[in-house]
Amino acid sequence: MATSVLLPSVPDAEFRDFMRHWPTGVAIVTTTGAHGPAGCTVNALMSLSVEPPLLLVSLCEDSRTLEAIRGTDLFGASILEAEQGALSERFCHCAPAERFAGLELRVEHGVPLLADAAAQLVCSVQELHRCADHVLVVGAPVWQSVDPAREPLLLHRGGPRRIVG
Repeated sequence: MATSVLLPSVPDAEFRDFMRHWPTGVAIVTTTGAHGPAGCTVNALMSLSVEPPLLLVSLCEDSRTLEAIRGTDLFGASILEAEQGALSERFCHCAPAERFAGLELRVEHGVPLLADAAAQLVCSVQELHRCADHVLVVGAPVWQSVDPAREPLLLHRGGPRRIVG
């Protein structure tokens, strides 16, 4: 068994700079809350398992979206399309009541999804795991839609990028 060695941590700002070099997709995680739809921008989203299919998303422990997910045990993930960078910012920085204003939504299993996204998925919550100041939400997909004609929005070094083939 390996023993851990206590070493000083990398400063937060330096770690953020490191992570900016990791290209990532952008999604909006949504659910239905007590006062209507709830949602936030995420880039910590990944396939956890293929057999069985499981999705993992990381949400801040004080997130209103996480609070609503705990109440419904369902959540959606809409992978943003390359031209939807403004939606990424909107779901990061706008007041929760303003995030869905004027958007076309598609509702599946009671979960609001962004109608014009590159791909959409609805999951049933299987597990929640607290990790530092976040909660890892594990979901089993119960519905999905993918539009292969739409390119996903990517972030790299703090800005949007396109896939060049």
